[in-house]
Amino acid sequence: MPGWLVLLPRRHVTAIHDLTDAEAASLGVWQVDLSRALRSVTGCAKTYVVQFAEAAGFAHVHFHVVPRMPDLRPEHRGPGVFDLLRSPDQEGVTPDEADRMALALRSAWSGGVVRPPGSRSDF
Repeated sequence: MPGWLVLLPRRHVTAIHDLTDAEAASLGVWQVDLSRALRSVTGCAKTYVVQFAEAAGFAHVHFHVVPRMPDLRPEHRGPGVFDLLRSPDQEGVTPDEADRMALALRSAWSGGVVRPPGSRSDF
C-alpha cells in the first residue's frame, strides 16, 4: 500500500517498556507528524499505528504507520490490513512509486518538534 511506513528507534529495543523517556516522548511526536503527512499526501481517512514485535526476525520495537484509505475494503480494516502484506494477488509498490511517496511525504512533513541545535531524535 503506498504510504505504509515503518518507524523504529535508532537503537535495538525489544519491548516498548525498555524505551527511554526521551525515546517515548519522541515516539509520540513522530507518530502524529507522520500521520499528518500521510493524510496530506494520500488523503487517507485515518492512520493505523500498530506494534506487535512478535514475528520471527522482527522481535524488536517497530511501528507500522499505515494510511487507511476511505475505499479500503471492510475485511482489510483494522488488523485485517496486514492481510494486504500476505496476499500474492496484491501488487506491490514499485520502487519509483515508493520514491515519489517518500519525496511527497518529506515535503508535507511538518518536521516534528523544534530541537536544540545539534540534538537528534531518538526515532
